[in-house]
Order: sequence, then structure tokens, then C-alpha cells
Amino acid sequence: MKAKKVLFITQEIIPYVPESPLALAGRTIPQSVQECGHEIRTFMPRWGNINERRNQLHEVIRLSGMNIIIDDTDHPLIIKVASIQSARMQVYFIDNDDYFHKRQMMFDENGQEYTDNVERAIFYARGVLETVKKLRWCPDVIHCQGWMSAIAPLYIKTAYREDPPFANARVVYSDFNVYPTTGLGERFAESLAFRGASIDLLERQGVDLSAPDALGQMAAGFSDGLILAEGQDAGSLAQFAAAHNIPTLANPVGTDKEKAQAYSDFYEQVFGM
Repeated sequence: MKAKKVLFITQEIIPYVPESPLALAGRTIPQSVQECGHEIRTFMPRWGNINERRNQLHEVIRLSGMNIIIDDTDHPLIIKVASIQSARMQVYFIDNDDYFHKRQMMFDENGQEYTDNVERAIFYARGVLETVKKLRWCPDVIHCQGWMSAIAPLYIKTAYREDPPFANARVVYSDFNVYPTTGLGERFAESLAFRGASIDLLERQGVDLSAPDALGQMAAGFSDGLILAEGQDAGSLAQFAAAHNIPTLANPVGTDKEKAQAYSDFYEQVFGM
């Protein structure tokens, strides 16, 4: 397979956050794909439980400074970066005081789920895409991992589709079958709206906005390929993908090298569509 540029928009990466299936995938998949000869860029949120000093995060001034408007409110975008030396992997962090810096991940310190998690995902998606534009880096494949990245495919295929970094990119979404349980929020339509992206597009795509996996349906519906979590082959998201003729890959197993090869083959499949 010809070497490609792969952008990872992921939710969690160890060692920055505690180990979980998603955090492990966020670390091993980009590293393994890079070791297969592809060029990568990796993004994750700057969650409030990340120790900046220990992990040596520092702000990238030239990429920071813009405001992202969500539902008529300005939210400053801050970009930070750090490196995982053992993996030769650089990670960009999307930060904002209201959404990430002073807050934990899906749940707060008392175990309560944040009610604006979907709005945080909207900010994260737009923050990543605006930063990639500033980097002037044009990925061939954009691999989104986890519910926090689920809004990105919609924006890539609508609001940002004519921007050079995304015009020819193929999008793959890795689902981990974990989603916020508090719903999309009362002002989801207003928060989502940006350029050509709107809630009407989701409804026309057949997304069930009241479903527990509504974010997954959004991501799959605007992706060129779907990677399912282990044991998810017969789930509702798999059925949604089949109904919409979305190429699907069961979560690869085996060594990291074997998994990376499976991902590379899947990238080639969706890129050749």
C-alpha cells in the first residue's frame, strides 16, 4: 500500500489519561500505523486530569488564539503539544477553559456525567479541523476514535468539504460502544449549526436523534468506513451501517503489527471507493 497521511482524531491516549480500551487504542493504533510507513498527526482533548508538567505539554502560540462560536458564544481555542518519545509520536491537544482545562472527561469528580458533553464534542471537532487548516497539512485518511470525535465526520463532509486539507480525504470512524447518556442537549441544533452542517442533514441521513448511539449513527452516516468495537457485529450501529452500505471492519485482533496491517488495508479499501 502506498504511504498515506493519516489524521487521528481520538478521545483518549495513554499515558496522558488512565488506561482504558479507548486510551490504549489511541496510543497503539497511531504508533503502529506510523511504523507501517504512514505519516500521522494525532489530536486529543486536553482533559482536566492531564498533568501538564509531568507530560511536558506546552502551548503552540502560532496555532492558538482563534475563537470558535457555538450557539452565539465565543470559546477561545488553545492548542498544546507534547511528545511520546518512546513512540516517536507527537500529540496535539485541544484546550479551552470552559470545556476541558478545568474539567474531567465524561464524568466530573463526583461521578456525575456532564450535561454538555455533546457540545464539548462539537468544540473539539471544530478545534481539530481549524488547527489542521493552520498546519496546512492535507490528510488522505481521517481516523476518528470514540464518541468525542463523532461530530467530526459530519463537519468534514459538509462545513469543511471545500477546504483543501479535507476535500479529498476519506473518513473512518472507530466505535467503542460508549456514549453519553444525557442525550444531545436541548440546544443541540443551535450548537451544531455551522456553515452547511445542520440537524436537518442528520434527519435526512436517517439518524435517530433519540437513540443511545445517536452520536455513533452521526459519525457512521458521514464516514466512508466504520470500525466496530469487539463483540458489536450484530449491534444497532452495525445494522445502521449495513442499511447505508457503509464498509465495516470488525475490530481487528492480533499483534499491534497485525492490527496496523488490517487498518492499512481498510484505509486502502475506503480510499479506493
